[in-house]
Amino acid sequence: MLKVESLAKSYRNKVIIDDISFTINKGDIVGLVGENGAGKSTLLSILATLKKPTKGNIFLEDKSFDHSKKAIRREIGYVPQDLALWEEFTVEENMIFFEQLSWVNRNKDELRQLCVDMKLEKWKEPVHSLSGGMKRKLNLAISLIHQPNLLLLDEPTVGIDLKSKTEIGNYLHTLAKKQQKMIIYTSHDMEEIRQLCDYVIVIGKDTFYKEILLKSGKPVLSF
Repeated sequence: MLKVESLAKSYRNKVIIDDISFTINKGDIVGLVGENGAGKSTLLSILATLKKPTKGNIFLEDKSFDHSKKAIRREIGYVPQDLALWEEFTVEENMIFFEQLSWVNRNKDELRQLCVDMKLEKWKEPVHSLSGGMKRKLNLAISLIHQPNLLLLDEPTVGIDLKSKTEIGNYLHTLAKKQQKMIIYTSHDMEEIRQLCDYVIVIGKDTFYKEILLKSGKPVLSF
């Protein structure tokens, strides 16, 4: 379980996020939406332990983010919006490279299976030759090498085709429901959010997203 209590972040007296509290249980896929500048990426960065909150507490299972950062990082997979891949390496070489940086040892067959499971079957091709959707799948596969329990995804399907979006969504659903992973997912695509997420956290002053989601019957937390 991930528990966030009264989380806030400010920069030079400018409030970015304020008094956010929520709980995510194993098997949950939670959407995170809001207008540009509402603080979605900041919140994900805090949950990924890359930034410190101004105030508030975060717990992953029984571990406090304040006191167990190293242990918590082993349980988190973070996929930022910008791709982090070696373009000249093949898919195989990327997976092997990032496995060597991981806390968990995975053999080549296991690494390839991660890719195959999300319909990324090109293995020997260089990354620069892949479609945008395949690159997004590889970025996601890399984040799963160390078998995290919490997956933080910042616009993981932005700019890709519907087929790849659907395949990524299906794979994430399997991760959550069959492997009991916790997933937080940001997107501007409300149809994607409605279909994939169990409930949605809306942050920011703009009520547009909240109104759309409430009309669809999707459970919403608003901050």
